Amino acid sequence: MSSWCLSSCCNAGVKGALLESHSEMGSTEILEKETSGSLSNGTSSNVEAAKRLAKRLYQLDRFKRSDVAKHLGKNNEFSRLVAEEYLKFFDFTGMTLDQSLRYFFKAFSLVGETQERERVLIHFSNRYFYCNPDTIASQDGVHCLTCAVMLLNTDLHGHNIGKKMTCQEFIANLQGVDEGGDFSKDLLKALYNSIKNEKLEWAVDDEEKKKSPSEGTDEKANGTHPKTISRIGSTTNPFLDIPHDPNAAVYKSGFLARKIHADMDGKKTPRGKRGWKTFYAVLKGTVLYLQKDEYKPEKALSEEDLKNAVSVHHALASQATDYEKKPNVLKLKTADWRVLLFQAQSPEEMQGWINKINCVAAVFSAPPFPAAIGSQKKFSRPLLPATTTKLSQEEQLKSHESKLKQISTELAEHRSYPPDKKVKAKEADEYRLKDHYLEFEKTRYEVYVRVLKEGGAELLGSGGPAGLKKSHSSPSLNPDSSPVTAKVKRNVSERKDHRPETPSIKQKVT
Repeated sequence: MSSWCLSSCCNAGVKGALLESHSEMGSTEILEKETSGSLSNGTSSNVEAAKRLAKRLYQLDRFKRSDVAKHLGKNNEFSRLVAEEYLKFFDFTGMTLDQSLRYFFKAFSLVGETQERERVLIHFSNRYFYCNPDTIASQDGVHCLTCAVMLLNTDLHGHNIGKKMTCQEFIANLQGVDEGGDFSKDLLKALYNSIKNEKLEWAVDDEEKKKSPSEGTDEKANGTHPKTISRIGSTTNPFLDIPHDPNAAVYKSGFLARKIHADMDGKKTPRGKRGWKTFYAVLKGTVLYLQKDEYKPEKALSEEDLKNAVSVHHALASQATDYEKKPNVLKLKTADWRVLLFQAQSPEEMQGWINKINCVAAVFSAPPFPAAIGSQKKFSRPLLPATTTKLSQEEQLKSHESKLKQISTELAEHRSYPPDKKVKAKEADEYRLKDHYLEFEKTRYEVYVRVLKEGGAELLGSGGPAGLKKSHSSPSLNPDSSPVTAKVKRNVSERKDHRPETPSIKQKVT
């Protein structure tokens, strides 16, 4: 369920992501106005031009399906006019949300930059609400539910680690996000069953159907490595695709023993799935691949390799000082708050992995989407995009410093108003959850800032965060660390009182 958990979808983060900041989208008020209101802001010539382009896009008049999204999702007024005119060709009246999405996606390919695709879905949500004003309480609620469905689709049909999301979990994750209330359980059950029974897919151009899976339309639309990039998980998630780039640099490799300590959102990993397993680990680009055999650059990754892979974007690695069963153990906490333990062969190797993982995360993690916008009371982490940052290293450092300052201030304010002893247990849990999140984020950004000040990109041996360079002939760019060849022994004993870390309560790792 890795894709869902990057922000527990609509618990808040996606709503904030979709509305975006003024610097990215312009005033969100424009997006919230009805079609006629938005068009009145443009000149008649712009409106007529937008209508002509929208008609050509809908009829695919000298356009391919993969061209449509880029014209609908640009960050300017004319693109918004085009999108509004394009959506007028779709009448969603009386249709359910999933039916409308399937109908919408039959017309074009939802490809392109992450933020472009998000904007397309904003326009879809606005149109759906316009056609069905009494189905869901607000446009904000439609945005939220649309993203929840997209993320659920990836969770149920992607190559994700762990069990698939249940209907009960889907409903629970959407509590309190419909203008502070809950969506109808019958509505959510119907959406869940629809996506479970039939994968949500969009149309592709005829020539794309003939290509191999690694030559997806998503990558072609982005103009980057069209014949070499595939995805870890599924391309049906418009926000959280994890790129697998065969041409990415290899920063470190060697044998590691892995223990899955906590599943997404810090939920306790079931017994029987917590045992130690030995892999040959390869930190390539922003992904930590865990393979059964030693790394060979020319060897293609198997489905199992992709399933075991862990994205390190927005992750934090640290020494597992509270784990006492084995030596040289590091703890990796991912963007979706899974916790994995890794045992290295020596203290030096452990520290080497910690340094490289944190360096990759600091250099390449894209800025998080804005915090939630809405009246819901339930706390949720913001959405953390898996895409690589487009900022320069100097801009990346400023971004991390800004987030560190913001988080530090928020943590201080949060702790200045502790809950009263008489509050309900649920409210107290919400307080502890947010406190734990803020404290962890403060630590993460402190590490990122320190790494970048020490010259993060240079430490990786890369030219900078604008793009990952091709792999060197050696699988490791660190000349001081050679791959470990001896496998780590497994520890078959498991204590019965094992309690993995959760986001709401700090616990000792055992």
